[in-house]
Amino acid sequence: MNNLERKFGRYAIKNLSLALILCYGCGYLIYAVNKEFLNYLTLNPYAILHGQIWRLITWLIVPPDTSNIFFVLIMLFFYYSIGTALERTWGTWRYNVYIFSGILFTAAGSFLMMGMAYLFYGSTIAAYGADVFFSTYAAVFSTYYVNMSIFLAYAVTFPDMQVLFMFIIPVKVKYLGIIYAVFLGVEAVQSNFAVRIAIVASLLNFLLLWLRSRDWNRINPREVKRRQDFKRAVQNRGKTVRPETGAGASGTAQAAPLRQKNSYPGGALHRCAVCGRTELTNPELEFRYCSKCEGNYEYCQDHIFTHVHVKSGSPESFDEKGNVREYEQNK
Repeated sequence: MNNLERKFGRYAIKNLSLALILCYGCGYLIYAVNKEFLNYLTLNPYAILHGQIWRLITWLIVPPDTSNIFFVLIMLFFYYSIGTALERTWGTWRYNVYIFSGILFTAAGSFLMMGMAYLFYGSTIAAYGADVFFSTYAAVFSTYYVNMSIFLAYAVTFPDMQVLFMFIIPVKVKYLGIIYAVFLGVEAVQSNFAVRIAIVASLLNFLLLWLRSRDWNRINPREVKRRQDFKRAVQNRGKTVRPETGAGASGTAQAAPLRQKNSYPGGALHRCAVCGRTELTNPELEFRYCSKCEGNYEYCQDHIFTHVHVKSGSPESFDEKGNVREYEQNK
């Protein structure tokens, strides 16, 4: 991923969330003028294989909801806000990869649906006609579930961020993410095979993100042993005694006091290895350790996803001042 980012990062589309909303704007305009024309823009794999290749792109402008324009405007603003936050945190390149992978997985899912339909529903296709059959199921493969993957990614990245549910109730995003995931699971169970394929295909990018964000190293036997050794060392440090004083051995040994936790200049306990900011200079920041860096390197929320991972014997991980480098396109 890092090598691809260095080669192609400059081609990433900045403010991609706004570009998607502008596409929706074109779709709503078409819907207002002639809503039937949208049927020629959907992701219909049968029509694509029969020459209508523009559908590979035009399905992106088909609006996911046309029921209530006021509700639609609120949701578009919401998705723009969380998409922009993810782009700032991850970087433009990684956010582009996440969105476009969801789009590609959805397109691939539509062709998978077509293959399964011919395999298991051949008689139904013959009865209704392939054109009618696939036109009906093409509407399922829209950007609705891709947008849902954006929200789930936001819930994973900022789990403790609070939003106003129904504009009244403050609730943490991680709980909303769990509720949405349950709804999607119920929908997948109760719906037909095309909806199930669309849900799984559109959320594959989120699944890959979730798997990559897990600290699988914690179940490594060597890592388990290291934590156990560290725990024993801490316990034994509290039992260390001072040398006995006085003439006899009858003096009572006293436990040596534990050393205070190391702190940075000014008494700060957290410091970003890239920008040097601490919780004292910037109280609004959150700090995390990176599991992929070799060593104890801590980063603020602005650099936890955008720094170059530190590897032993790799001087290019640091700049001329000795700080951890950022990715080049984020400088």
